[in-house]
Amino acid sequence: MAKIYLVRHGVTQANKENRFAGRTDEELHPEGKHQILQVGERLKKTGITSVYCGPAKRTVQSAELLGSLLNVPCFPLQEIDEIHIPHWDGLTKDEIRQQYNEEYPTWLKNPETFRLPGCETLKQVQERAVGAVNQMLAQQNSGNLLLVSHLIVLRCLVLYYQELEIKDFRSIKIDNGSINCLSAETMGRKSIQTM
Repeated sequence: MAKIYLVRHGVTQANKENRFAGRTDEELHPEGKHQILQVGERLKKTGITSVYCGPAKRTVQSAELLGSLLNVPCFPLQEIDEIHIPHWDGLTKDEIRQQYNEEYPTWLKNPETFRLPGCETLKQVQERAVGAVNQMLAQQNSGNLLLVSHLIVLRCLVLYYQELEIKDFRSIKIDNGSINCLSAETMGRKSIQTM
């Protein structure tokens, strides 16, 4: 059974500024490029045969660097794009707190209840990402896969495969350039291992 390696994109200027990049065209910071090159070195002997990434520029850049290092193709995958909260895109966390004070505390303290018109919920993010991962696992006969995405998407995946609830969202720590390995175990269950 194939393994899927989950990698968060390299650090960006928005990460450094505590800014919600969302679906903006945020690029990798030079430190982020270096970070991803180090990730690639760590993944060289894992048998990865292809890389999938969300369509945001920072994930595409990260995936292309990794694909080049591992000598494997990269494919964009809409289902692992960042959460859609368009009115927050590009704002710092402080600006979100000031401009959207009624909704931001819910996002921080009770993310499982966060619902706004025209925005995605964490449950919706989880459903689309899990659906994509399960399809990948079902179709992959040999070799392992690499999925490059965002903090929110990866947290949702880890919660699902560790059989935790959305309310535990903030308990999952995933740094830029971190690697988690998703593998199938007996009885159809899956495990997550941090590398």
